[in-house]
Amino acid sequence: MDKLVEIKTIEEFDNIRVGKTIIMFTADWCPDCMFVKPFIGDIVDANPEYKFYMINRDNMIDLCKDLDILGIPSFVAYNDKEESGRFVSKLRKTKEEIQAFIDTLK
Repeated sequence: MDKLVEIKTIEEFDNIRVGKTIIMFTADWCPDCMFVKPFIGDIVDANPEYKFYMINRDNMIDLCKDLDILGIPSFVAYNDKEESGRFVSKLRKTKEEIQAFIDTLK
């Protein structure tokens, strides 16, 4: 997940949602989140029109509750601070499923 910038504060969260952004909600202990790790860089590279970030759910649990992020990994897309889509569930996500979600945003 080297290509994802980690967001650690509410202030950062408020400031990064400019233009087209996608945030991956994750946790260090989550095996389904680690499943995404080998290919998330490919997804970032394939979608240069988006800025990609990650939020560790355990470090920002109140924000995740406010956003109804209960399952991880989950992806929420924004366009100039407005939510434009979400791929939120407790199920493992494949590279193809994540890319299909991004394709629905275009």
